[in-house]
Amino acid sequence: KPSNAQVFFDPAIYGDQELRASAVNTLKEAVRRTILQDPQLAPAFYQLAILDGLSFDVSSKEYGPDGRIIAAALNSKDTSDYMKNLQKASQTLIQACTSLKKMTSIGIADAVALGGAAAVESIGGPFLNVQLGRTEVSKAQLSNLSPLNLNVLSGTVDNKDVISAFRRSGLTDREMTAILGTLMTINKVQVTRSSDDWKQSMKPKFREPGKMGRASEFKRLSDEDIREMEEESTVEGDDGWYIAESFGSRDETFGAKVGDISEKTFNAYMKELYNKGNNKKNKAGSKDIGEYGWIGEILTDKNNPNVEVWLGKYAGSYLNFNKDLLVAYNAMTQLGAEYTGGKYENLLKDRKRKTLNDDDLGLKFM
Repeated sequence: KPSNAQVFFDPAIYGDQELRASAVNTLKEAVRRTILQDPQLAPAFYQLAILDGLSFDVSSKEYGPDGRIIAAALNSKDTSDYMKNLQKASQTLIQACTSLKKMTSIGIADAVALGGAAAVESIGGPFLNVQLGRTEVSKAQLSNLSPLNLNVLSGTVDNKDVISAFRRSGLTDREMTAILGTLMTINKVQVTRSSDDWKQSMKPKFREPGKMGRASEFKRLSDEDIREMEEESTVEGDDGWYIAESFGSRDETFGAKVGDISEKTFNAYMKELYNKGNNKKNKAGSKDIGEYGWIGEILTDKNNPNVEVWLGKYAGSYLNFNKDLLVAYNAMTQLGAEYTGGKYENLLKDRKRKTLNDDDLGLKFM
């Protein structure tokens, strides 16, 4: 029986840093374009990353975020919309990885982690740095999939089972709050934004550069020029190649953000949920918090005070929420990691993972 004990990382696997950066941005752009065409897939890309991480069993050290979630989703016989969206997102990642091999490859396990980060960024959330270098699993391992219930994030299972899945993987309540709070935010943005909002976010800012220097030296484009460029840049039916570059700010690279969510307002729905959940007239599961779904129920559960405390902290500070999400997302996407390859193996082998503690002391190592 093949070993499932580690997710092997070789950070030097992609070689040249510029090629790696371009490949990463190109894959993220593929995810973003798919979300613009079909906004309901925004949660699916993030859910794939969560499910890949939750496959890890901290007690047996088996499975982990190695990309096998793609095979599990595509092989599922479930015909629900939830599973169909996971399968569509999986196909997007596979196609992007296949196309990138013409330049430099991105492994499917790295693509899953990057896809989740791209989904967060697509709605205006914080930029999530992702550790790259997950090595490909063998064909034998692809036939040995994690026993994790793929419907754990569908809203159709008991909330206790969701909490158990996080704890089984070794994630803390604080990490679970940050991760699920972000999924709730993506869900809320997806259902409250019109299709016009999503389409508008794809439109680039057009200008024709003249000499480098002052803005006044740039030649203004006519309305007709802009219309022609917009027609050429449409997402519909676009099977041409887009190579991402890194010029301009992060907000400008792929166009405007969706709606009114930004890094500074990323905790807006956490704040709403906290205020409604702490209204003395309300109870968990009441009508007032019903719009936040099963995640709202978990995050306002009076029987889990740790989660409620962190919901309050994130509601009160977007900086706390964004900072903890970065650590939690990296922790989740590196569960079971073992580093290989020269200096990285020497430096990082047997390194305890950085995690979020459930007290207010910040970071601890496991």
